[in-house]
Amino acid sequence: MTTRPPAEIGMSLDEVDTPALIVDLDVFERNLRRLADRVQGAGVRLRPHAKTHKCPVIALKQMELGAVGVCCQKVSEAEAMVYGGVKDVLVTNEIVGRQKLRRLMALAGSARIGVCVDDPAQIADLETAAAEAGVTLPVHVEINMGGNRCGVEPGEPALALARRIGDAPHLTFAGLQAYHGSAQHLRTWDERQKAIAGAVEKAAMTRDLLSANGIPCDNITGAGTGTFEFEAASGVYTELQCGSYIFMDADYGRNLDRDGAPTRQFEPSLFVWATVMSRPTEERAIVDAGLKALGMDSGPPTVWDEPAATYERASDEHGRLGITTATNRLKLGDKVKLVPGHCDPTVNLYDWYVGIRGERVEAVWPITARGAVY
Repeated sequence: MTTRPPAEIGMSLDEVDTPALIVDLDVFERNLRRLADRVQGAGVRLRPHAKTHKCPVIALKQMELGAVGVCCQKVSEAEAMVYGGVKDVLVTNEIVGRQKLRRLMALAGSARIGVCVDDPAQIADLETAAAEAGVTLPVHVEINMGGNRCGVEPGEPALALARRIGDAPHLTFAGLQAYHGSAQHLRTWDERQKAIAGAVEKAAMTRDLLSANGIPCDNITGAGTGTFEFEAASGVYTELQCGSYIFMDADYGRNLDRDGAPTRQFEPSLFVWATVMSRPTEERAIVDAGLKALGMDSGPPTVWDEPAATYERASDEHGRLGITTATNRLKLGDKVKLVPGHCDPTVNLYDWYVGIRGERVEAVWPITARGAVY
């Protein structure tokens, strides 16, 4: 059941019920434009990852600024995007199971739906499902860039899968999925550059091997918010899958730019709006946003614009703030902005975005793919 929105358009920010997921629209729009401007003329396409925002409204805003489509991780996310008007979706994951494959093929009848493989059995199952549905499906071979998650090794293993795809009547080889996820949060600029240099070498070698064997590879897709500048400048990657750039989070904020300072490429625009529900001591304030309101896998949130307050500990419904000065203004009923440690799992805890412009609610957007994990 979708809950009622915590706000109405025209309401003041202070009236918004908590915990709520709020988006500073001015900053959000700057982030959108900044990435589009940064890659203009670089010879790469943008295909932002919708697993970050899970919202077709946002996906369409990204496409208005030139994105060719979006990425998803799950079939149910792809369904939410297509039903919301997005007609080009790449599922950057391996899809296994008859029920999921039938749903994927149903989408392929009304939108361009791509998918990834790293095993011959997946190719056989995709061919069977596509033949039954009467569709032709673009398929990417996922190669292991060093994250040691999904993906075959670069080179000959990828060539073998591309050949199998080419032999399947209802599948087409669409390129390489070459995302180096573990490089995104390497802290220094040099570390990230080195990691992506290795990924570029593997992707280029695989592309050239495919070409030498008569298999054109016109698309190499990957990259993320932490590394996109390297993939965009590589001359090898053709498509960028950045997702978190629109929101940023506390963990991405720990990445360092080339000069060693905290990253300034994008700004935090996503916050959990929380209320001080208890102030039992001068050193402690309790807010109403705990584990059910914040993704904590990348650490606790930071407290925005409250330098004397630190988010110390979360329980189910409570967050404990440590207060370092007796003059801190926080009192019972005050509200604070929390920058999530990790934006993606935090978004998945909410049904609505509350878009604010200054101190006023301007938009309320449904998080249509919230809970879409299958």
